[in-house]
Amino acid sequence: MKHLIISVALAFSAHTLADTIIVQSTTSTQNSGLYDYLLPLLEKDTGIMGTGIKVNVVAVGTGQAIKNARRCDGDVLLVHAKSAEEKFVADGYGDYRRDLMYNDFVIIGPKADPANLAGARDVIDALQRIKQAGAKFASRGDDSGTHKKERSLWQAAAIDPGAGSGQWYLETGSGMGATLNTGVSLGAYVLTDRATWIAFANKQDADILFEGNPALFNQYGVIPVSAEKCPNVNREAAETFAQWLLSDAGQAAIRAYQVDGKQLFFPNAD
Repeated sequence: MKHLIISVALAFSAHTLADTIIVQSTTSTQNSGLYDYLLPLLEKDTGIMGTGIKVNVVAVGTGQAIKNARRCDGDVLLVHAKSAEEKFVADGYGDYRRDLMYNDFVIIGPKADPANLAGARDVIDALQRIKQAGAKFASRGDDSGTHKKERSLWQAAAIDPGAGSGQWYLETGSGMGATLNTGVSLGAYVLTDRATWIAFANKQDADILFEGNPALFNQYGVIPVSAEKCPNVNREAAETFAQWLLSDAGQAAIRAYQVDGKQLFFPNAD
């Protein structure tokens, strides 16, 4: 899988920090355009200490992002799989984990809705309907935060989708955007975060067919990587970056980000 890297130089005031940090993050935040929006605001923010920081964002699935950070290839994690994030911190690799923002997952699919998700009482019923109908379902299959959520939902529905692998259950091993492209082209259902779907251009005949269930809540967290486990980490700059996101200014910037007049992420720093 190709890693997407976004870079921006941050012009901060006050004392000097080392010049680069790596943010290991998710394809959902990248596909939604969030970093393209946030990083220029960070660059212009003169209320944060530091000068000349360059931020490199590596956008991969959450599972891969956490693996990269465990190998000390990163200064900050911004991902969305809370139990895995908490384990990362408990194992000593993160200094702390803070809630940052949330949105939700939705199931998209062809408007004809062959599994009749419109009649589903909850997300478990929706998945059972897909299985019973033998309707196609495209999965990321990449241990991302979205894939982790999907697997937990199949488990709750008492369904082993792997038994239908290559038949009705299609694993792309790709990011959210690529999986949506596959799902749309094949008339398959897909579990996606709402932000990526709103920003996704190739909707064709697909639409949101199931949404609004509490089980589809999607929390994002931010974690500075521990300098004790990873002596090469740019700890001061990582802390500056994380604290800006958690600050009133960062939370306001997240709240203000919209695509087609729709808010994509909802700040909830704890």
